[in-house]
Amino acid sequence: MSVNVRGPCEKSGENEEEEKEAVATAGHLAGVPETEESSDSDLETEGTHGLGELVKDTLYLRSCQAHSVVPASCFLRQGSTPELNLRHRGLGPQGAQALASSLTSNPYVKRLDLRDNELCGAGAEALSGALSKNSSICDVDLSENQLGAVGAQAICATLAVNPTIQKVQLAGNGLEEQAAQYLAELLLAHTGLKSLDLSYNHLNDQAGETLGPALAENTGLTELNISWNHLRGPGAIAFARGLEANIFLRVLDISYNGFGDSGASAVGEALRTNNVLEELNMSSVDLLVSHLWLFPLICYQQVSRNPMRSEGCLGVLKSVQNNPVSALELLDFSDIQVNREFDDLASSVKVILPGLCIKTAARRVEYKKELPPVFRPSLPVSAPK
Repeated sequence: MSVNVRGPCEKSGENEEEEKEAVATAGHLAGVPETEESSDSDLETEGTHGLGELVKDTLYLRSCQAHSVVPASCFLRQGSTPELNLRHRGLGPQGAQALASSLTSNPYVKRLDLRDNELCGAGAEALSGALSKNSSICDVDLSENQLGAVGAQAICATLAVNPTIQKVQLAGNGLEEQAAQYLAELLLAHTGLKSLDLSYNHLNDQAGETLGPALAENTGLTELNISWNHLRGPGAIAFARGLEANIFLRVLDISYNGFGDSGASAVGEALRTNNVLEELNMSSVDLLVSHLWLFPLICYQQVSRNPMRSEGCLGVLKSVQNNPVSALELLDFSDIQVNREFDDLASSVKVILPGLCIKTAARRVEYKKELPPVFRPSLPVSAPK
């Protein structure tokens, strides 16, 4: 079954027209511009680049023909630019196979964006071979591609052997407990990976129990986004314990999970030991009360959209007040209603930490300013007739 691919630089178009445009673009690259003012060295450099791009595009066109897919004209027009953006193009597994052969020897691409292309596991397997051999790509976005456990296994195996890739986005791929095992193996492989986005997946409490010990042993990751998953109960606690032993992570987003008070308490205990984490997002994790888990080196703390009351917010502020050497720069209580006591304490904390930004809900629940009575001018009295 052939997969038709729209040209990424057009909204729509007939396949024949796109193919003609793609071939014409590739043919145009074969020519080297010549002017009387160009020096021999300039011509030699331009000719080298032109030949390199022509070889790359010829390989891609042949691969597209072999896999019965329409070439993506935007790829052919990429030239030597460092970013290849092919998101939302419906490449499918066959389109990924056609692209893989040309990526293997492509020295120009630094960032590869294939978000939302229905690659599935087969497409990820096709790309993994190319990514493992390409030493120029350092940033890959494979979000929203229905990769599943098969795709996760292929991509994780690639990342384990290619230290060049430092940032990977795998959001919205239906990753579940089985995929967590491959992700854990990746974290244990001590690769050069610095940033990993696993948001909007289905990683549950069992996945948390798998990922926690791996996070404890990881020695390279500095930014992890695991928001909008299903970490709760024992899984949330195990994940938090992994954070306790990690001394490399700087930014962590665990928002929109089911951590609850037990998970938040585990995070608090972890932060008693972890003095490296700088930014923590715990928005909407079913946090009901305050745990004293604000410590001096946390710079950005978000706890918005939690069912906390003013008493819980006060507890957080008091913990900040007790840490006058805190490096905290942002404390986000958005969408949590607070009262006058909170405002008074916030004013006191601001004196100690003048650089601290405290965000709260626009509404207050305990006090309201009384509006002055509306002045209504008296109507003129009509003269008696």
